[in-house]
This record gives sequence, C-alpha cells and structure tokens, in this order.
Amino acid sequence: LGFFDPLGLLKDGDMDTFNDLREKEIKHGRVSMLAVTGYLVTAAGIRFPGAEDIPDGLASWQAMLDSKDGVFVLYQMLAFFVVAEIINRDAEWLDNEAEFVGDYRNGALDFGWDKLSDSAKLNKRAIELNNGRAAMMGIWGLVTHEIMGVSILPGGYLPGH
Repeated sequence: LGFFDPLGLLKDGDMDTFNDLREKEIKHGRVSMLAVTGYLVTAAGIRFPGAEDIPDGLASWQAMLDSKDGVFVLYQMLAFFVVAEIINRDAEWLDNEAEFVGDYRNGALDFGWDKLSDSAKLNKRAIELNNGRAAMMGIWGLVTHEIMGVSILPGGYLPGH
C-alpha cells in the first residue's frame, strides 16, 4: 500500500512499529468516514426519532448534556465504543490469523472478500486507506470551518448556528 514517512517515525525500520501505526491510521480513517457521514446527514436535517430538537454540528454535544435523554444517549455511545474496541481485535482464542493489519473479520465476516484476487484485495485496501485519509482531513475541515463560522456546505448552511 505504499510507504510514506515524512516525520521519520520509522527510520529504524521496525515492522512492529509500522504495523501499529498503520492499524491506528486505518482505525482513525474508519472512524472519520463515519464522522463525515454523520456530520453531513445531520446537517441535511435527518435525525433519529426523538432527537429532532438536537442541533447539528458541535452544538449537539452541549444539547445532549443538557437533557436527561441526551446524557443517556451519550452513555449508549460510550458503551458502543467500548464494545466495538473490544470486539475489533484479533481474537486470540479463534483458530484464524488476520490476513493484514486492520483485518478484524475473525473468521466470521467475509462478504466475498476471500473470493477476490490478491491484486483486487490490495486495491480495495488502498482505496480504504486513501478514503480514510481523505475523511480525516474532511472532518477536520468541516469542524474547523464550523468553529470559524464559515460555511463550506451547499447553500451556505452552517451547522450548529
């Protein structure tokens, strides 16, 4: 998938450090892809039932903290993150080995991955890595512009205001 190390973090060539950093990059990319999607969906006015009064953007955090139901939602989010972190690890007790760093299928989820050729798998992994990098910059840009009070969304819409 390519090697890019502008800060020289891997100048000693340690593969374990590289794999650790790549796993963190993939995880941050996956979370950022979800964050960008959620940010844009709520900016479009789509809400879960019962959350119609929660504002979008960064203002949603304070609105949730101000209500009993909102605090309950935050606890649910925390529980989800903890469970996701626990289950998205290489399961030592299963008789399978991760195919690559960031492969958390644990022999259960496949969705046709095993039927792909090696070149197609490498291509899909590169696409995920690049989309994750773009999403990390995307959510950073969306939040930064919201804080600055400058809209970059269509129609000049500014979330949270």
